[in-house]
This record gives sequence, C-alpha cells and structure tokens, in this order.
Amino acid sequence: MSGVIDRTVVDGIIKELEIEDFATASIRQVGAIVRTIEERTGTEYIHFEMGIPGLPPAEVGVKAECDALQKGVASVYPIIDGIPPLKAEASRFLKAFLNVDIAPEGCIPTVGSMQASFASLMLCSHIDSKRDTVLYLDPGFPVQKTQAKVIGVNVESFDVADYRGAALEEKIESYFKKGNICAVLYSSPNNPSWMCLNETELEIIGRLATKYDVVVIEDLAYMTMDFRKDMGMPFEPPYQPSVANYTHNYILLMSASKIFSYAGQRIAMACISDELYKRYFDTLMQRYGIGRFGAAFAYIYLYTFSSGVSHSAQYAMTAMLKAASDGEYRFVDDIKEYAHRTHRIKEIMQKNGFNVVYDKDDTELVSDGFFFTIGYGNMTGAELLKELLYYGISGIDLKTTGSTRKGIRACSSNIKPHHYALLDERLKAFNEKHKQYLNNSDK
Repeated sequence: MSGVIDRTVVDGIIKELEIEDFATASIRQVGAIVRTIEERTGTEYIHFEMGIPGLPPAEVGVKAECDALQKGVASVYPIIDGIPPLKAEASRFLKAFLNVDIAPEGCIPTVGSMQASFASLMLCSHIDSKRDTVLYLDPGFPVQKTQAKVIGVNVESFDVADYRGAALEEKIESYFKKGNICAVLYSSPNNPSWMCLNETELEIIGRLATKYDVVVIEDLAYMTMDFRKDMGMPFEPPYQPSVANYTHNYILLMSASKIFSYAGQRIAMACISDELYKRYFDTLMQRYGIGRFGAAFAYIYLYTFSSGVSHSAQYAMTAMLKAASDGEYRFVDDIKEYAHRTHRIKEIMQKNGFNVVYDKDDTELVSDGFFFTIGYGNMTGAELLKELLYYGISGIDLKTTGSTRKGIRACSSNIKPHHYALLDERLKAFNEKHKQYLNNSDK
C-alpha cells in the first residue's frame, strides 16, 4: 500500500461522489471527499482545501452581537442598506486603514463578500446590454466565476502573474477597448497566489477603468494581510493599497470573515465610491424604477436576495470596525499567525521536494499569508491533488482558479501544532515514492 490510506478506499469514495476530474473539482467537492474518508477510516487529514479561519472570532464582535440579541433585535427586520452606526464605522475604518474617503451612505452590509460580488456583477451587467462580459484577473476565487455563469454573464480572464508592472496596461486595455467589459474583478492580496498588486498596477487599472467606463470590483477579503508591511496602525501609513486612489468607478468588498475571524456570521461590506453610488442610469430606471447605482444595489438586488443582513451581525461588525479604528483591537497582530504557519509549512514542503508555485510577487518574494501555492516536479495539479489524498493531505487544483501553472492551492488556517510533524512525516513518505516526477520538472 502506497500512502497512509488504502487507495481502494479513497478511489471508492471518489467514484461514489462522482468526481471524474480533479482539475475541475470544486473546493466543496474536495472537502466532501476528505470528510467522508476521515469518517470511514478514522485518519486525520491535513486540511489545505478550505479557507476557514483558524482563529477565535473577535471577542468584541461576539459580545456586541450577544448584547444586541439580548436587547431584542432578532425580532426586528434590519435596515437593508445597513444600520446607521455600522455605515458610519465602515466609512471611518476605510479612512483608518486605506486612507480612502467613502461616505457612510455608500457602505452597505452584505451576507458575506460572496453576496457583495454577486450583486455587483449582476448590477454592472444590467447597465448596458453591449457590456455583457466580466474580466477576471486570475488566479482567483473559483466561485466568483461561477457567479457570472449563474447570472449568464460572459467571462474573460488571464493570469496576472504573466503581466506584472507596465505590461499590465497593454493586456487590460486589449480587453477594455472591445467595449464589452462591464466590470473587472480581482483580489489583493490574491487568493490563491498571495500576490499583491502594487501602486503602479493599481494606477493602471484605475486609469483604464475611468477611460473605458468599467467598474472595478476590488475584493479586499485579505486586506492588511501583506505582512511584508505593517498596516495595522489606524490612520497611519503604510495603508492598504487600493484602486480607490486612482478612479471613481469602484466597489470595494470588505469582509469580516478573515480579518476578524467572523466567517460564520456571514457579514461583509460593499463600499461604493461616492460618485458611482450617486450615478444615474436610464437603463436601471427603465428596468427597476430606480436610476441611481447605489440605490439599485441595496433596494433592488439586496432586497430580492436576502432582505438585508442579520441584524445582530451588523452590531458585531459595527463594534469590530470601531474597536479597530480606535486602536483598541489590533486585529492585524492576531492574523499574523497565518504568516507564521505558512512559513513553517513552506519550509517542510520545500525540504521534501515541493516548490512554491507563485514564489515571486513581481520582483519580490511573495509574502507568507493565508493562502500559498505548492507544486511537485512535473505533476499536474490534478495529479498532485489526487496523490496527496492518499497521504492524508488535501488542497484544490490551481487550474480551477484560472492559473496557468501546475500545482495546488493550500491554506494554513486549519493547521494545528501537531500537524507540522505529521505533515513532515507524510511528505517524506510521498517524496520517497514520487521522486521520478522531479526529473525534467517545469512550472
């Protein structure tokens, strides 16, 4: 038997769950395989597949939410575009950590960033029938492309690692000038590569978005988590870099899931620039009877999706944002733990023949953070993922993220202290059986 788990058991479960190709298997599908194997064999997996926070939720948020529930907010429908204290603190938080000015009016709570991106994509695609395509700067979060498919919007994408710096301008403009792009979406820090767009690149994106009237959807799920810089002091530089400094055509997605470890309560903020929020569109008026972009976002899309965000979660978010902006809650100090974990994991993997796939962030070494990428010789991502399952290790194929490189995405969030020795032991066994793949390897 090769590996730590009987191959026939693993193969049987893969067949049972109808996974035919790991190059297209979703995060949830891989998670289902791993959970089933664990249940049937009793073997503990090292879970690299899911980006679930591995830290306790922010205490200030938990207390505020409990207090709100005790006061009876559970019986009252929340305001769809957000309770006033939350909107005010979101605006202040953006100033404190991004040095960006957005009025409270445009700071709207959503049921996680997934709802924010879904609503943003749908709204942008309904403004002009000729603009029926979203451009994704890959690699990226796979489900955001699924959202476009559900909406019925076309997708264009490219691997941004191949077009860093000045090269990014020509590449993006080649898409924008076709006239069919309604929005461009990316994350920075990037899921999964952990690359971060620099000021030159953000200026390019912003300037071209203004020139071609394209809305930029900037996913800041991992804001301040480029730990090469200390962005943890409110109202002091360095600030989280953002396209908001270079265009008025933007929506910032700001989530509590990772920075506050508050993923279970599903709350985020869609922060729309003042200019875009107030902008009037005849097409929206004709379709919905509401012409302003921001009003349509809240009172059409969010209303029909969920009628607002959990009332108590809004109070939790308010408290967390306020404590962070006041300097009382140093959330960045807490989440640096992910960088420490990733650093140790990378050392173990490289010692056992693995490589960091996206090792460079333009000209610098990529930061250690929440996500990282690993490869092994000339194995494809699908091959590597399936083989690692036999050794009690999971992940997702980079191909599902739009990457042009071979390997898998991994997350350090669920690593426990005892996992490091276990990971070393399993990877050593893996390496001994697979060294032939290290010959003539390429990216």
